[in-house]
Amino acid sequence: MLNAYTDIAVFMTVAILFIMISLLLSRLLRPHHPESGKLATYECGKTPFGDARVRFKIRYYIFALVFLVFDVELLFLYPWAVTLDDLGIVALAEAAVFLALLFGGLLYAWRKKVLEWQ
Repeated sequence: MLNAYTDIAVFMTVAILFIMISLLLSRLLRPHHPESGKLATYECGKTPFGDARVRFKIRYYIFALVFLVFDVELLFLYPWAVTLDDLGIVALAEAAVFLALLFGGLLYAWRKKVLEWQ
């Protein structure tokens, strides 16, 4: 049992050493000639104007989160569909409850007008 932990410790040590040596070599071998233009905030040649922080409506973030939630939750249906024959009627009932909850969440988001893009 100690042998398994030794293998993991050696692997982690080699991985950390590899990362550290790679970063050190890249720092030593890279060209480093900073100029005033390169040190500026923007390198596109234009002078920055206004505030860099722009306010977005929270609706865009909520729309993205709702999409992400439904997309990830629907991924759980794929393993269920593949093994449906082995799982039986109980799994079918559980999937129906799961889909009902998803549909309820979709109706809630629709009623709250989260799905409108304006």
